[in-house]
Amino acid sequence: MEPFALLKKYFASNGDSFAIVSEHSRMVADKALRIAVNLGNPELDMQFIEEAALLHDIGVSRTHAPKIGCHGDAPYLNHGILGREILEAEGFRSHAMVCERHIGVGLTVDDIVRQNLQMPRRDMTPVTMEEKIICFADLFFSKRPGLLRHEKTIDQVRQNLAHHGMRKVRIFERWLIEFSRQS
Repeated sequence: MEPFALLKKYFASNGDSFAIVSEHSRMVADKALRIAVNLGNPELDMQFIEEAALLHDIGVSRTHAPKIGCHGDAPYLNHGILGREILEAEGFRSHAMVCERHIGVGLTVDDIVRQNLQMPRRDMTPVTMEEKIICFADLFFSKRPGLLRHEKTIDQVRQNLAHHGMRKVRIFERWLIEFSRQS
């Protein structure tokens, strides 16, 4: 199934949330593809990057995020886990892992335990280069209506991540260097 058709299936009850998440996801996909092209690495799977970036927030459809029109039962932070469940059920195992691993710069077991998060105690950090690129690109875009097409500055991303600790900022800084390389 095509990514937008799959998004539409899960956001069917609310056209506003579909419009918001699909626009956000398109912005993330476009940035991720630009990064991948600039890296010039022929081993990167461009089709996967685009599809997974378009689907990375599918789990938002099952969360309580009224500002973007979602009225599910789960906390917003769990949208990565929910996205993994949805995409695994749809037969998209690799895409599902992007959903689970894209929150911030990823969540470690230590993050989950230390913050007493109500989620499985397993590592949920990006592993593949494609996952890292999508996670990185996602940091630059909000799902706030009116700001969907606004790309955050590097300093704004740093400030947002700093709320979660300097370790998260250092990961972002490493990616910033890695993804700014030209071949």
